[in-house]
Amino acid sequence: MAMKLGLLMLCISFPFFLSPAMSSNDVNWWCNQTPYPEPCKYFMNHGPRHFAPKQKSEFRKMAVQIAMERALNAEGHTKGLGPKCRNEKEKAAWGDCLKLYEETILQLNHTADPNVKCSEFDEQTWLSAALTNLETCRAGFVELGVSDYMLPLMSNNVTKLISNTLAVHDDTTVKQTYKDGFPSWVTPGDRKLLQSSGARANLVVAQDGSGNYRTIKGALDAAAKRSGSGRFVIHVKAGVYRENLDIGNKMKNIMLTGDGLRSTIITGSRSVGGGSTTFNSATVAVTGEGFIARGITFRNTAGPQNHQAVALRSGSDLSVFYRCGFEGYQDTLYVHSQRQFYKECYIYGTVDFIFGNAAVVLQNCMIYARRPMAQQKCTITAQGRTDPNQNTGIVIHNSRVMASSDLRPVLSSFKTFLGRPWKQYSRTVYIQTYLDNLVDAAGWLEWNGNFALNTLYYGEYRNSGPGSSTGGRVKWRGYRVITNPTEASRFSVSNFIAGRSWLPATSVPFTAGI
Repeated sequence: MAMKLGLLMLCISFPFFLSPAMSSNDVNWWCNQTPYPEPCKYFMNHGPRHFAPKQKSEFRKMAVQIAMERALNAEGHTKGLGPKCRNEKEKAAWGDCLKLYEETILQLNHTADPNVKCSEFDEQTWLSAALTNLETCRAGFVELGVSDYMLPLMSNNVTKLISNTLAVHDDTTVKQTYKDGFPSWVTPGDRKLLQSSGARANLVVAQDGSGNYRTIKGALDAAAKRSGSGRFVIHVKAGVYRENLDIGNKMKNIMLTGDGLRSTIITGSRSVGGGSTTFNSATVAVTGEGFIARGITFRNTAGPQNHQAVALRSGSDLSVFYRCGFEGYQDTLYVHSQRQFYKECYIYGTVDFIFGNAAVVLQNCMIYARRPMAQQKCTITAQGRTDPNQNTGIVIHNSRVMASSDLRPVLSSFKTFLGRPWKQYSRTVYIQTYLDNLVDAAGWLEWNGNFALNTLYYGEYRNSGPGSSTGGRVKWRGYRVITNPTEASRFSVSNFIAGRSWLPATSVPFTAGI
């Protein structure tokens, strides 16, 4: 990737956790303040352009630059490992890693580019995503059972170096506003598009030939050739589209609008059981910034017997899904990374069916647990925060958690839980949500023994319904019944995803506060 690393600068000032008076020009002293001092010291002292920082701002700039340099080095090394793959599974996981390293470098460069106007909240989001990408790369080899050979060859310090940059921040609350029910990062034009069912389309997709293209991929390929990166609307007429779509990071501000979630359906059947990684099993995957979908169902029909099978994966920053459906079994909705907002959506699944490490709010959604396989338990969420400084988590606000029609008759045979801790700092909060009688009295489920029970953050605030009683809930140190509205408000659309700054532009209605 062609970049003049020497010119990389942070676009914001990293507030460090030490006072300016404590600054030192000994690089080792600075590194000792980070979570991983040893790789920090090594690369700070061995780089050709590196020097002892005289103040905290210099140290911050160096930390991000080093993370970028090592990520570029790791990407080059990873590319060279392709011929060493011994089978299709190793090749599948390796292919994901190449894509994920490219994304990580993009996030680091975004953070460091002096020409990008960004806030500290933006920066923490992008660094959080960079770290999530590398964790996803590792996970692919593990889940396909081929971690023994390739993973050691890919061993590097990039994850630790990114964690060090994440630790250098000021944990201030983002003040946000909402307009017409959407976070403020949604522009007025996008708000209108979302609220009007007859949005003017740049291209029309129709299976009967009455549009510009018969496939969504055809329309996306045409959109990729457009000049500029303004909002581009593709209207997908009613029909069942059997396509696997990848809307990459170069395709910004794409909007897919359907004829309603019961009429426009995109479906696929990739799965881990079928040889894909979870990451690559998605029927639709999107990383292009500012993606919007309205009135479409995303479906994966692999079935519960094929284990992880994703309907939609989003790593699109500032993405919005309005009145959409997500149908699958295990791992239906992969909220992989970045800031996301879901409004009035329907989500169906069995195991960990809303999962990932985005900063995501689901508002006014209908969440349905389906009948799982014998001996399985239903778990609604599996949040994947691996670092305490990542600004990520799953917030379910003013929604409804119910049993689907196939689970209802056999409720007594299957337990359903609000979530389980996929990663060490898993964070999930249910706020003012209706919990039906399918939710087990304990509320939450262990992942593996005592793993993460002290470090997770699971909260419930003013929920209702027969499954909402907190009297029999788990006694983990990380679980809390939230009683303070100020604590609950940390997880509002306004504060948690800085929604006031981007959602108003999408025209999707949202509630800013709690």
